[in-house]
Amino acid sequence: MREKTQWKMLYESAARADEVLCLNVEDLYPQDKRGRITAKRGATEWIHWQSGTAQLLPRLIARRTRGPLFLTDRKAPAGTPTLDVCPETGRARLSYRRAEEIFEENTRLLANPLASPDDIEDLDGWTLHRLRHSALTHDAEDGTSTPMLLARSRHASVRSLERYARPGVDSVARHVAERDGGARDRRGRRRRAVPGPGHGPSSVSGRRSGP
Repeated sequence: MREKTQWKMLYESAARADEVLCLNVEDLYPQDKRGRITAKRGATEWIHWQSGTAQLLPRLIARRTRGPLFLTDRKAPAGTPTLDVCPETGRARLSYRRAEEIFEENTRLLANPLASPDDIEDLDGWTLHRLRHSALTHDAEDGTSTPMLLARSRHASVRSLERYARPGVDSVARHVAERDGGARDRRGRRRRAVPGPGHGPSSVSGRRSGP
């Protein structure tokens, strides 16, 4: 449940992994599907998610009302900063390093679709940044405006978006097909060649078919 919620939130919000891992339960506004984060230079910003994350969060949080959102499976070791310990369970905040390890291990076959499962120990999976990158790339491919991409990514400059605004082969093919005037003309002629009831040659011309 922890990983499923974390990965879903990272993709739906297009947020940075370290920002999401720093979330506390009290930072969430479930009814608005958003959360308050501390961004670079200490600024307060907001991330927004969709129904997938919204459905998973209650099961992850259970009855907790405060403390780190994403927790380790064990009690926090001695010396762990108070801010990184759940006051209700005693467990520690999940670290970026561990979260990255888990995601990398679980995506090795996805990242290497032609590899054999027998070789999984020798494969490299994806990094957590892949989720943010995929979300913003898909937004760009779907025609999301530049101002909205800037707001979603919370980048300061348009130039920072260039890495995401690179549609893949399938997206380019779909774009070209959707703007193929010749194909639209052929589809239109096929539709016009099969008139519906009451729209035969006589009714179109206004003349009767008989003498």
